[in-house]
Order: sequence, then C-alpha cells, then structure tokens
Amino acid sequence: QVQLVESGGGTVQPGGSLRLSCAASGSIFSIVAMGWYRRAPGKQRELVATITSGGSTNYADSVKGRFTISRDNAKNTVYLQMNSLKPEDTAVYYCYARYTIVAISTREYDSWGQGTQVTVSS
Repeated sequence: QVQLVESGGGTVQPGGSLRLSCAASGSIFSIVAMGWYRRAPGKQRELVATITSGGSTNYADSVKGRFTISRDNAKNTVYLQMNSLKPEDTAVYYCYARYTIVAISTREYDSWGQGTQVTVSS
C-alpha cells in the first residue's frame, strides 16, 4: 500500500559525501518508522539507520558519527546524509518504512524501496 522511491545514490571518492532521499506515497497511512538498510556485495542486508515519527534515531556502529538520518513527516520523506564515506560503505541502500493504515487498525506493515547504488571508490 505504501510505495517508496529512493534517490541520491552515485559514485563518490573516499572521504566524500552523498545525501539519499526516500519519499513514501500511497493510500492513507501513518508512518511508524523509516530507515535505511544496505547490502554490500557478498554480504547480508544490514541496518544503517532508522528514525521514528517522533524523531528517535538509531545507527549502526559502523556509520555512527558519519551518517545522519532525518525526516520530514509532512512529506513522508526520510533523508540520509552520508559524510566521510569509506570504500566499505559501497552497497545498495534500501529505504524501509513501517506504517499503519489510518483509522482501520493498529497493525503494522512494512514496505521496501527498490534500492539505490552507492559506490565509494577512487
């Protein structure tokens, strides 16, 4: 019911920065939390950062201090500012949203974006 569209990926040199965006759309819904996950070549998907509708954030230890997640609840959009990028950050980054259907129930649902490639290389 909720569709997610990511943007902002690309190729950057080590130490550079990128800003990812993810916009959620669909029928009436209320976001519980949104976040970013990534899957590097040959590795399992891992959490990068999450943020609740109230603004509480959580980061993976590997990105803490370098990445910042933020949101615009009115636009149902989440951002990921990535600074001091390292080659190990190279991965496909997926937007994630957990939501409820407004005025129907408190049951939570999940949606995933298609992913955006981030490559950190000289």
